[in-house]
Amino acid sequence: MTDSIMSKAATMEIPINSNGDTGTLPEDDSLEQAAQLQWSLDEKDLQQVMVSGPNLNETSIVSGGYGGTAEGIIPTSSIKGPAVHYNAEFNKRIPVTGLGSNMHHSSSSSSMAADDATRGVAVEKLETMKKWGLNTYKCTKQMISERFGRGSRTVDLELEAQIEVLRDTKKKYENVLRLARALTNHFYNMVQTQHALGDTFADLSQKSPELRDEFGYNAETQKLLCKNGETLLGAVNFFVSSINTLVNKTMDDTLMTIKMYENARLEFDAYRSDLEELSLGPRDAVAMARIDAAQEQYQVQKDKYEHLRSDVIIKLKFLEENKVKVMHKQLLLFHNAISAYFAGNQQQLEQTLKQFNIKLRPPGADKPSWLEEQ
Repeated sequence: MTDSIMSKAATMEIPINSNGDTGTLPEDDSLEQAAQLQWSLDEKDLQQVMVSGPNLNETSIVSGGYGGTAEGIIPTSSIKGPAVHYNAEFNKRIPVTGLGSNMHHSSSSSSMAADDATRGVAVEKLETMKKWGLNTYKCTKQMISERFGRGSRTVDLELEAQIEVLRDTKKKYENVLRLARALTNHFYNMVQTQHALGDTFADLSQKSPELRDEFGYNAETQKLLCKNGETLLGAVNFFVSSINTLVNKTMDDTLMTIKMYENARLEFDAYRSDLEELSLGPRDAVAMARIDAAQEQYQVQKDKYEHLRSDVIIKLKFLEENKVKVMHKQLLLFHNAISAYFAGNQQQLEQTLKQFNIKLRPPGADKPSWLEEQ
């Protein structure tokens, strides 16, 4: 009834006179009555809604225009299934839940993989730190026990004696190297002084006619001494370079291997002492498991210790042979060069350098060429 009255009211025409004023309609009374009736119906509907309350399951969706038929009403209680997006352009429904669940599953899988990788790295680092801490504790305990005379240590008397001889020899050779470098520096300064003195004598021989001969042969003598001095410097520099290689490379390499051997010996004794302590304890299941683990670690450290011990013995043998060979050659060179220089035998001095294949650098050879500077 309400819909018919509203449809009638909406379709009435309002006549307008020539002045633009609305005229008096004969149906004004009927319109006024219709409006009052509509108002009373709206109040009743509102009161009924306020009393009973809305029911969401009975809510309807109207698919027609104003005043449409009841055929376009779709009750929402009949709609089931996943939520969809309605695409008006293509008249298609696009499900939302499937896409969202796939994206969520993909992101969760990648995050879980990243978490597993991070957790694996953390666990690995933790295990490494745990092993390092345990090994450090055992080695420190063994070191303190040996220092205070409470613990036993593995000793190889013959090898220990050879190591001490090597360390003492290295100190003495370092002293020889230091003195030879000092001799080289002093002799270099003397040669430079002789060179400057010879130039001064040659200049004075040109400016002092009455002393020309005296200044002249003194200048020649200083130049000859300077030339022989440069030859001797070449021999001494070769001697210093060979001693430096022997001391700071060959001996240092052997001493580094010896240091690794001593660390392996300390670890071996630490795990040996740990195994001995566990062997003296109870023999239950837990203790036997710990003894087996200690026995395994002891065997690993023993193999490492014996391997490094063998390396040290071999390197000491080769070092001794190399030292004798190198020093025999260098000492012979040093003796012949010094003797020939102070005897004034220039030919013998040059022959000594040829004998040991020593080539002197010409003046200015240390300065790089203009091509090397580019």
